[in-house]
Formats: sequence, C-alpha cells, structure tokens
Amino acid sequence: MREETPFMPESMSETHSFPTICTPRGPVPQSAPRWNPQRSSSMPSHRYRSAFDRVAVPLTGRSWPQARIERPPLWVPVDLRDGNQALAEPMDTPRKRRMFDLLVAMGFKEIEVGYPSASRTDFDFVRHLATSGAVPGDVTPVVFTPARPELIERTFASVAGLDRAVVHLYIATAPVWREVVLGRDRAGLLGVVRDAARQMDRLARARPGADIRFQFSPEVFNLTEPDFVLEVCDTLTELWDASPDRPVVHNLPATVEIATPNVYADQIEYMHRHLARRDSVILSVHPHNDRGTGVACAELAVLAGAQRVEGCLFGNGERTGNVDLVNLALNLHAQGVDPMIDFSDIDEIRRTVEHCNRLPVPPRHPYGGDLVYTAFSGTHQDAISKGFARRAEGGGPELWEVPYLPIDPADVGRTYEAVIRVNSQSGKGGIAHLLRTGHGVDLPAGMRAEFSRTVQEATDDSGREATPKDLWELFEAGYLAPGRDGSVTLASWSVRNDPAGGHRFVCTLRVDEREGDYDGTGSGPVTAFTDALAAAGIGVDVLELVERGPAGDGTASAYARCRTGGGEYWGAGRDVSGTAAAVAAVLSAVNRARP
Repeated sequence: MREETPFMPESMSETHSFPTICTPRGPVPQSAPRWNPQRSSSMPSHRYRSAFDRVAVPLTGRSWPQARIERPPLWVPVDLRDGNQALAEPMDTPRKRRMFDLLVAMGFKEIEVGYPSASRTDFDFVRHLATSGAVPGDVTPVVFTPARPELIERTFASVAGLDRAVVHLYIATAPVWREVVLGRDRAGLLGVVRDAARQMDRLARARPGADIRFQFSPEVFNLTEPDFVLEVCDTLTELWDASPDRPVVHNLPATVEIATPNVYADQIEYMHRHLARRDSVILSVHPHNDRGTGVACAELAVLAGAQRVEGCLFGNGERTGNVDLVNLALNLHAQGVDPMIDFSDIDEIRRTVEHCNRLPVPPRHPYGGDLVYTAFSGTHQDAISKGFARRAEGGGPELWEVPYLPIDPADVGRTYEAVIRVNSQSGKGGIAHLLRTGHGVDLPAGMRAEFSRTVQEATDDSGREATPKDLWELFEAGYLAPGRDGSVTLASWSVRNDPAGGHRFVCTLRVDEREGDYDGTGSGPVTAFTDALAAAGIGVDVLELVERGPAGDGTASAYARCRTGGGEYWGAGRDVSGTAAAVAAVLSAVNRARP
C-alpha cells in the first residue's frame, strides 16, 4: 500500500510541479477594478453560448419573486425509473420492491415505478405491482414511455390490472435534439406526438373500469422555443380532453441545466400564465442538477406556478443527478411548512436508498449525511451548547432557535450525541458540552479554556478526532487522578465542628513519601484543610471553588482554582460526599503545581 504523506505548504516541503495546470497568464481586463487582478485563462469558454443566446424567454412583469411557498407541491419520486436508469447496476425486483415500500411508507401518493418498455426487469416489476396487491388504494403508479407505437402498446400491457395509473409520454423537443437525434422539424415532431397521444387515448378507453390519466414531458423543455412547447402542450390538453376532475400533467424538465435558476422560473411562469385550460393542467417540473442548482430551480419553479415536482431521494440520477426530494422537502420543514412526507427516521431512509442504489450518501449531504448536524468548530460548538442550555432551562417558546442547527436533529431521528464532536479545530464550549452531556462534568467557565488547551495538544499530536471517551480519559488523567495519586496524598482525614462555629480538619498527610499528622482550622472544611496543608509546609490559597450537586449517579463534583507553587492551577474532585469532592479538588490543584 502506498504510504500517504501529510500536506505541507510549499515553503515546508519539496517543490512540486503541476504540469496539467497552467496559471492564467492572459491580460487583466481593462474594466477590472484594481482589487481584482484575475487574468484571462486558457480555457476555451468562447465555444459555449449563453442560455439567453440559445432560447428566448419572453416573460415580462414576473411575479414569482414576490411569491411564497406556503404548502408543498405534489412530490413524485422517480427513483425507480429515472434514478434506476442512472445506476451502474440497475435494481432487480427485490430492491425495487424495497424502494417502493419505503416510498409508500414515507407518504408519497404518486410514484413513477418504471420504464416497462425499456427492459424485461422494469416490465416484470410493474407486473409484480399489478398482481401482488402492493399498491395502496390512494397511491397512483406512473409508467414512462417514449412516443413509439410498439413501446406504448407494451407500456399499457404492463399496467393491466391496476385500478389507476398515469401513463407518461415523452419526446425531446429542443432544436438540437430535433435535428441531431430525431431528424425532424417542428411540424414533424408535433405529428409524432399527436399520433402517440391518440394511441394512448384509444388504449385507455379500452379499459373503462380503470382510472388512467396522462402525462407529457417535452424533454429538454428549458432549451425549447416557448411558443412550440405551448403549442404541443395545448394540443395534448385538447386531444386528451383534460378537465379539472381528470387533469393532464404537463411536466417541464430542465433535462440539462443550462442557466441560473431564475431563468427556469421565468420559463415556468410563462407556461403557467399561457397554458390553455389551466385549471385542467397539473404543471409539473423535473429539474436536473448539472449546474448544482437543481434544488433552487425546483423551489423557484414552485414560486412561479409549478404544482408538482419530480425528483429522487438524495438526488440520484444521470450525470450530477435529479433534484433531491429530501433536500426540497426538509427545506420546507425548516420554514415551518409541513412537507407532507415523513422523514422522521432519516438514517433508515438513507440505509434503504444506499442498499437499493448501491451508492453512498455523502457525509455532508443536506439533512441526511452523517456529519450535517455535527460541529467541530469551537465558535459553532459554543453557540450550539448555549442554545441547548437555554432550551434546557425551560419555560421558553416551542419554536426551535438553536444557533447553527436549521432544524432539530430529533425531527429526523438523530440524537444530540453526535451534534458536537471534537478535533484540533474545536473550542472550549464544545469540549465542555460533551463532558457535561456524556459524563456529568460541568466545568466552570474559567476552567474550560485550560482543559481545551490540553485537548487541543492531544488532537494536534494525533491528528484525529477526540471521542467523548477520549475527553473523559484526558480529564480523568489530568485533573481527577492528581487528587488521588500525586506526591501529596491524604492517608486519612476527618472534619469536626469546633465550639466557636468553625471547622477543624484533622489528617494524616503523605508528602513525598514522608507521612505526618496535621490539623487546621477555618470557617469551612476547605479553609480548614488549607490551614492543615500550611502546617505541612504547603501554601495554598483557594481563589475559586465551584461545587456541583449530586448527579444522576449520586456523585458530587467540585472544581478549585488555587494559588500554589508560584502559580494558579485548577483541580477537580468527584465523590459521593460534596466535602470529599472539594478536598480532592484542592489536592488536585496542589499536585498539578508540583514538579
């Protein structure tokens, strides 16, 4: 195995060359401000056209920027079709059934279940659903077909026996696809679509007892002339005789993202305003993620009038994927809008999707990744810890208001244990939070900075994350052990009240292996103990003493900041007796000060 070497800045390591990367050496544009010295690169950007040069967007007076999303769209997962066709190893029937059952359990009511004319596996799975009773009465399967007669026939054959279905017709409509792929002009393509739609209508009428509705997707809608899309969609709305109680779905895909999300929103709003029989049309969108803005495209499209959104759980799909339904739905949840889909066990959802897709979900994936509710940064940890502490005080509003956590991790089945984790970037707040929640050790504010330096030294040396167990071991070794096992120990001791109302501390002290009996007096047990230490030649002033009541296990804690040995040192003690814990904390500080 090749041994990896740590990254070091060039000044700390040998000089490395990067033959495939050329630092831009072109001119600084004359219009550039002085603070931006970026130069022209050697990349051939001139070969590409702006979206505005490729398709007209005739919308003016847009209204979507002022809109709000106040209810969720109809979510339609396409994991079993579009997501499946993007897998290196497509799902077999058992994996498809597991995915289907998950989608049903989560609350999806319309599910694209396959492309039955594309493969025997897909056809067999649709037949499995039709004959097994797996489809609940309020769930509608969607099947996908291209505009080819023999494939439409096979698609209808696959849904025989289903009480309801949506048959989804698609054809590419953009100029490059028409010319390069299909070899047809606008009129020729419209003729193909009409013929396919009539065939679908005839086959549906042959099954009068079934509720079969229709969907149409002009593939690459976002690169198609708006007037042509409108013509094709309106033709099908009329041909299929759409009505409010039997609407047609017009699904407008950003098949390949080509522009900023506002352009897609403008295109959707144009269609929303101009589609015929608008109350008989369900306006749907199907964004892909080529530019990394699929979620934004979907959200802006809903603002612009879309009522239905197709996508995949965790964004699986061709190239960079389909829009991510987990991300979209939980974005709504974080805005106080019920997504009407259940994500309360996000880890089980993720495990199922990873099993079915045989693809991992990245640890930083929004809402579902392993690390998305985890803070390593010290400032983040401190803020989160204070947020939890405020909620623990009670009496506040139910509203979720914890810094850096957009939703309560418990909403999706995550525990709070993984919210704060410690590495060399972490700060005193996060370390203190983990000790408090994991071990009942509630460090005083003044002690946190000192202990965090101990932790940082350990993580800097190891280069690894410190677990709650590691933190406890560092605390135990650094603060509790010196109160028991240092060069100054108590062989025995007792505290008595004297007649004047003070305290007398009587002990046997072992100092550097020499043992002696000492006693001291004071207003309290701790001051009496320091007096006894002084009698043994050990000077101690207790500057701060913080005592914590018994924890759930009945153990009391004490933390003492002492001036001793020429400096200030913190010590800690734990015992079932609060007095014993305080004595151990002072003794800990004494021993930590000694060489």
